[in-house]
Formats: sequence, C-alpha cells, structure tokens
Amino acid sequence: MNTTADQFTVRHNGVTIPVSRGGTGRPLVLCPGLTSTQAELHELIDALRRDFDVVTFDLRGHGLSSAADRYSFEAFLGDFVAVMAELRRRGLPSAPILAGHSYGADLVVHYACEYPDSVGELVVIDGANPIPAPFITAADLPDFRALWENLETVDDIARQVRLTGRQILDLNLELDVLRSGIDLELDVVGAGILDRYRGIDHPIHMIMSTSMAGDSGEGRAPRHNRLWRAGIDRLIHERPGLSISWLDATHALVVTHAPEIAQIIRRAQTPADRATS
Repeated sequence: MNTTADQFTVRHNGVTIPVSRGGTGRPLVLCPGLTSTQAELHELIDALRRDFDVVTFDLRGHGLSSAADRYSFEAFLGDFVAVMAELRRRGLPSAPILAGHSYGADLVVHYACEYPDSVGELVVIDGANPIPAPFITAADLPDFRALWENLETVDDIARQVRLTGRQILDLNLELDVLRSGIDLELDVVGAGILDRYRGIDHPIHMIMSTSMAGDSGEGRAPRHNRLWRAGIDRLIHERPGLSISWLDATHALVVTHAPEIAQIIRRAQTPADRATS
C-alpha cells in the first residue's frame, strides 16, 4: 500500500485549498463537513487508505485552506468542483467514489447531480437528509447563535475554523432550506434535496447515526432525531433500493466510529469493485 500522501494546492476564486491524496485502490474523494477538517478526520482517512486511493481537502476557511470573503453553499460547491476538475486533470483510473459527512454529504450529492459523468458512486455519511421541516426554528435562533459564537479556539492551525458564529449560523439556515425545501422567511415550500436525489442514477450508500442530536430526552434533541429519521423515510420512499447502514452514534460518528465507517464503505463495494482495488 502507498502510505505516502501527495500534497497539492487548488486555487479557486481567491481561495487556496490544500488537497491530500494517498493510499492504493479505487479512488475515493472524502469531503469534510462544516467546522470539520482533514486533521480532525485523520483516523477515518488513514483507515480508508488501506483500501482506497483517498483524496481529501479542507473547506474554505477551515484548517489549512485560506479564509474567504464569502461563505455560502454555492461557494463551497464551486470549490469542490474546482478540486474535482484538478483531479481529472491529474488523471484518475476510474470515476471516484464521492463520500461526504454532514455538510460535505450535501456537497457531493449536489455535485453528483450536476456532474454525473464524474462520479462512480456516493457514500452519504449523516448528511444530505431531506428532512420534512427545518431544524432551526425562530425560537431556536438565540440558542444556536450563542452556541456558534462560543466555539472553542483551537491552537492547531490544521484544525482551526475561521468562520464567525454568525456565518456558521447563516450556513446552517441555508442548509435547512436546501434539505427540506422549506423557506420559513419567504413562506416557500419545495422538494429540497429530494430533487437532487431524483437526478442521480449512481449507487448511493448511506451511513446514518441513530441519535444525530444526542440521546437526551430533553431540549431540541428528540425533535431533531425524529426529523432525521423522518427525512430518511422520505428518501427511502423516493429511492427504495437505497443502501442504508445505521450506527448507534451521534452526528460525530466520523470521529467516534471511524473504523466502522471505513469497514462499511469497504463492504459496500460490488465484487467487481473489490477485484480492481
């Protein structure tokens, strides 16, 4: 196995994005979630590199990527498109598996819908969920604003997140609309990310947490956990052949259950895929 990672940089719209590639096998691109970095996912990345040629990177304003003057789903997706374009320029032996956690899962689903010829299959890790209602209600705003404004400062540059609490809150409000299709401010109801899934013909493997918001029976956790399960029920109704693995975990499963996630992804390959790994 090739254990040495190749490091290179992608520049897009004034943002510098560090990319790391290492391992041997079928190519797999791993997209971190919001407020997450390559450094935080090191255990999962190392486990995946035993079986895959893994490419990963830091989102703008995260880890070793530079800060930006704009943070939005469209901006993050544009960066992902630029990373994928650079990978194609450098050459890939086959269309890669796209894996993403949380916000990163939404990015890979949107990308796969828009660029189907660049994708082999998808691994959605506790994200891209067509929830039937937004997570963050008007009553929740003060608490969520306080939560992200009080993020702990990290000395390690590779793990730093340079977004403000307000920027993180705005991105989560935007994501609520993208997932549910419901914009409470504009009183608009649509299909949300379900429309993206309808445009994807590739195999999709989902790895979901049973207690996304924790196992507390108080506060917002019960409602959020119900919405999380209901969103997957909506998706199963739309895509009955979907492959789903549930882990007894919270939304932090990429850190707490990294070996299990790597094993699930390995087992999800078809026999033909394994033969070429």
